[in-house]
Amino acid sequence: MAGRDLSDIMDTGKIYDELKIEFEGRLRFLPDKPEENLDSTLKACWQFASGNPMSASEAVKHPLPVLDEKQLKVLHHLLAQRVKNVPLAHLTGRQNFMGIDFLSDRRALIPRKETELLGEKALELSLDLAEKQPEVNVMDLCCGSGNLGLAVAYNNPKVHLCASDLSEDAVGLVGDNAQMLGLGDRVRIRRGNLFSAFQDRSYYECFDLIICNPPYISSAKFKKMEKEIAAHEPVLAFDGGKHGFKIIYELIDKAPLYLKTCGWLLFEVGLGQGEFIARVFESTEKYHYCGYVKDLKGDIRVLVLQKK
Repeated sequence: MAGRDLSDIMDTGKIYDELKIEFEGRLRFLPDKPEENLDSTLKACWQFASGNPMSASEAVKHPLPVLDEKQLKVLHHLLAQRVKNVPLAHLTGRQNFMGIDFLSDRRALIPRKETELLGEKALELSLDLAEKQPEVNVMDLCCGSGNLGLAVAYNNPKVHLCASDLSEDAVGLVGDNAQMLGLGDRVRIRRGNLFSAFQDRSYYECFDLIICNPPYISSAKFKKMEKEIAAHEPVLAFDGGKHGFKIIYELIDKAPLYLKTCGWLLFEVGLGQGEFIARVFESTEKYHYCGYVKDLKGDIRVLVLQKK
């Protein structure tokens, strides 16, 4: 605690306790961000005000720095914005995914913990492949902030990543995250709708893994989503069409053109969609294996298909 005398520590503790009392019950926390609570929110905003931005998941691991008067004003402003349902990740500019703090802002969907099921399975398969071959080619579609593909590449040095998103803003954010993580030389980012960004024949049958967290919420359900989501995150990242399956159908149909023999397609599905989509797979002859990953409640959240 060099540079902090006892009075500084006591003042910091007192201010923090006062803020807990002031904001108890005033902040709402959504179930799809279980890492956010009163403590992690206060600490993440506190760290940002001190000039050291970090996610809620990361902030709880660090001691609170001493804030000067100007920094305290910044802290109160951040908390006032959070009360108005501005997402915490947009206030701090950071969201943790698979243990990595990513840049996060309005340009793309805020990564969710539930998607780590997909990321961890993709990483597992990529590491298995890395034991048998010199490099592993991964495609990340509907990549958003790039958290899925970049997390796999960050944890597996043999991975070479091609990522695409329909949103030009999202593509820019992927580039920023790739640069921050030092992965630029192993990442190729393009703007396009699903596979359209990589229609060149040089990409056909060259990928070991294709991963995707597609929009899978029906248009009708999106209109009823929480204000914190609907008012601050891109519609493109959620709206999956009339029934929520539009992009998933295209993904299953076209992925084999880009996958190597025995290559893997992994994608996230919404609650209640897994069993139905698995039956869709059974009607195609392009794959010889269909598995899944369930969440802690027993719901299928990831489908895993292997090309013939």
